[in-house]
Order: sequence, then C-alpha cells, then structure tokens
Amino acid sequence: MHSLRSLHLDLVFLGVHGMADGPGFTTPNLTESETNRALVEAGRRLVVLADHTKWGTVGISTIADLSEANVVVTDDGLPEHARQSLAEQAGELMIAPVAGEDSDEDEAEEA
Repeated sequence: MHSLRSLHLDLVFLGVHGMADGPGFTTPNLTESETNRALVEAGRRLVVLADHTKWGTVGISTIADLSEANVVVTDDGLPEHARQSLAEQAGELMIAPVAGEDSDEDEAEEA
C-alpha cells in the first residue's frame, strides 16, 4: 500500500459496488477498499463510473464520500432523488442514455 500512496495521479477512474447517501461509494471487499482509497488520495480528480443499479447498494467498506467525486457517470435509469443527491454532492453528474433492447434489431433492419 505504501507504493500506492507515493503515486501522483492526474485522473482516477473508479468503478464501485455501491453508492448511497451517508456511506458514499462502497465495496464489500476490504482489500479493494484500502487500495481504492489510496488511489483516490493519490489523484487530483476522481471520476466514478456506476450504473443506476449501484444506487442504494451499500458494501461493508467506504471508498470515498459522494462529495469526493469530481464527476459521476451513470445511466438514465437512476431515480430522480438519487440524481438530485449526486448533483448536490458530486462536482458534476453525467447521465448517459441507455439504448432500448430493440435498438440493435432496428439498426439491423435499417441496414
């Protein structure tokens, strides 16, 4: 872990097991949590990547508070109350549209 703490990173991209008000970004793996916390501390900017199913999931260990994320990237399935919470706490919230299941079929029919 000492070697991770000596890193100087411009940008850290982090996938998480769960995110919620209070616990923040979490994982069920203690070793992963310690590693991820060291990476977050070493980075100037934190980008968290988490689809809507991660909201409300709480792992045993916190990686970072919601407010520590400069950017959170998620999908449009995220409930409105979760969007408001992340928008208030994280630096920036980016919502990616999710294509419908029929979109691949539609594209194939158009070709």
